[in-house]
Amino acid sequence: MYIIIGLIILAVGALIVIKSEAMLNNFGRIEFFERHLGTEGGSRLGYKLLGIAAIFIGFLIMTNMIGGFMGWVLSPLIRVNKGL
Repeated sequence: MYIIIGLIILAVGALIVIKSEAMLNNFGRIEFFERHLGTEGGSRLGYKLLGIAAIFIGFLIMTNMIGGFMGWVLSPLIRVNKGL
């Protein structure tokens, strides 16, 4: 089941990267991306970055490594003091 869900997320991410111009036409410009990622094409780059993040998460889900990755990313927030 992880493989199928991972492949679906990976395919959606690839479509977002490939069709970033269509995403821009359908959903419009995003002010945050325009302000922080450049003067022209900041939203296109933002859509591509979101697509690449979806591809990465899809691979993590497909290989069932999402739990270890999330544990590593969130470890500073959930660190337990061993001295108590």
